[in-house]
Amino acid sequence: MPALRICDITARSMPTAREETPDCHLCAVFTNASPAPRSPFAPGDQLFRQGDPARLVYRVLKGAVVSYRLLSDGRRQVTAFHLPGDFVGIEAGVEHATAAEALSLVQASAIERGELAERAVTDMGLARALWQITVRAVQRSEGHALILSRQAATERVAAFLLDFAARLGHPEVIDLPMTRQDIADHVGLTIHTVSRTLSQLQAAGLIEARSTRQVRLLQRGRLDGICA
Repeated sequence: MPALRICDITARSMPTAREETPDCHLCAVFTNASPAPRSPFAPGDQLFRQGDPARLVYRVLKGAVVSYRLLSDGRRQVTAFHLPGDFVGIEAGVEHATAAEALSLVQASAIERGELAERAVTDMGLARALWQITVRAVQRSEGHALILSRQAATERVAAFLLDFAARLGHPEVIDLPMTRQDIADHVGLTIHTVSRTLSQLQAAGLIEARSTRQVRLLQRGRLDGICA
């Protein structure tokens, strides 16, 4: 079996925002869920802070959410971006290991974590769905760690663009809800390096950066080859 490349891991380890997980009982549970407290969230509003008690599990209905961890030296490490259909706040511990913040106007529903745990005891389909989502989160974390540890700036940015496009269903033009600083904090680079790398990819004819929030992928094959 051929080795799975880093770009393959990041692009395939999680269903796209438009997909439902197989037999997604968790999706069904959220069908009648109440709006999250304070929803809709304005850009910059926090769903929860790092260290807050993990009381609610959220499902993003509209907009985009960023999860990040504040390090002891004051730096911010972006761990994930959440799109409509994604679940936020499923934690192993009793406190949130990250903060979650709205990148745009966000509508979300929420269910008490305790309620989900009680239902999962007797509903094997729900228990399986929670397990699948947890596994996918671990897979995405592993793919992210590989990008940070093994790839140069061009490879990191290319991998990020391909991964995000895959989550959106592989459109030619991708609208980025996050800032370049968010991207930099996610791929472990400075904002200047991210901007310079995007300019280099554009000069090479691989992308067209129509604005700071919109990128057209011109040559996916060559972008994918960068990650090989």
